[in-house]
Amino acid sequence: MIRLGLVVNPDAGLGGKLGLKGSDGKANLARSMGADDRSGPRIMTFLNYFSSLHKSDSVDISWITSEGRMGTEWIPREINLGDIKIIHESHGETNSNDTKEVIKKIIDYGVDLIVYAGGDGTTRDIVAELAKLDKPKLPLIGVPTGVKMYSGSFAASPKAAAEVLSAWIRGDLLVASTEVLDLDEEKYRNGEWIVRHYAEAHTPSSPRWMQGSKQRVEVSSEEEIIEGLAEHIQETLVKEDTMIIWGSGGTLQSIGEYIGFNLTTLGIDVSLGSNIVGSDLDEKQILKLLNSHSGQFIALLSPMGGQGFLIGRGNLQLSHTVIRKIGIDNILGVVTPAKLLTVRKLRIETGDEELDSEFSFKKYMKVLQGYRTTRILPISVD
Repeated sequence: MIRLGLVVNPDAGLGGKLGLKGSDGKANLARSMGADDRSGPRIMTFLNYFSSLHKSDSVDISWITSEGRMGTEWIPREINLGDIKIIHESHGETNSNDTKEVIKKIIDYGVDLIVYAGGDGTTRDIVAELAKLDKPKLPLIGVPTGVKMYSGSFAASPKAAAEVLSAWIRGDLLVASTEVLDLDEEKYRNGEWIVRHYAEAHTPSSPRWMQGSKQRVEVSSEEEIIEGLAEHIQETLVKEDTMIIWGSGGTLQSIGEYIGFNLTTLGIDVSLGSNIVGSDLDEKQILKLLNSHSGQFIALLSPMGGQGFLIGRGNLQLSHTVIRKIGIDNILGVVTPAKLLTVRKLRIETGDEELDSEFSFKKYMKVLQGYRTTRILPISVD
């Protein structure tokens, strides 16, 4: 019998499409603005897929979880996951103390591994409680449901998390140490990018299915490259009939400065011709601008250093509806040579299986790496 803990942070990821850059302390605001649950539906995707992987598996599994929004509310009734033990109740609003309480009760009951849904803040809470309970090496698998996930304990997607768990149960994966990172969300919302290393977590090691931790790539020594990228974009893309959707990140902000655009480092901006027509936009604001334009679209996105995510981390405003409106062939990656050292493939997770399949069928994507210099990188949809 394998005992698995299951913990859901029901508020994780609520602020993503709204451009709130995180949900810490913003859950009520996000819901008042019409935010839809992200964490619950994604844990359901994970459980459904895991159930399909283990239809005929002989391993007995017992799930240890909370009754309510931190657990059972998201377990699909139509699937058979095996034995389910309730050790906690979670109704109404929940917070980090509830997460820690669930973890304590799960540990008291005794588990072999914990699956959790949330973001980096949830990871910090869990790892801190495990350390307090003298269980720092208990394996974790994170189902990514937050806005920005820099820690290495997350799988690349809900289905990837199911693949990792399945492989670990079969004994195909060893457990390794990885970094727990988190961003200061208050400073993040004010345009400051400050990531701290908080602890180490242990997780099944799978380069294919696990995302790895984010690396920040300094561009101060690449000024000429940035200038060349800016010149190329200004000469070929900044046109009166072309609407450019600028992704987040320091690379694109630096490029924008050379062109004369004051871009937000951590948000999504839109330009038309030589003018910025929208700054730090949420999903609905982006769609409104896209629908008002009858000319060409181009989205400039810079992948996350180390992880390689182009879509699905830190830019949830670019929802599958937005991506479809832009068109997947109108997305251009922008990568400096230094970042290319940490990015071997472009990871995509739109949250929509059909759209993910379209990217997977495309197989490769062009990225701009210098003045009139491009290369092709493989697309990974896990």
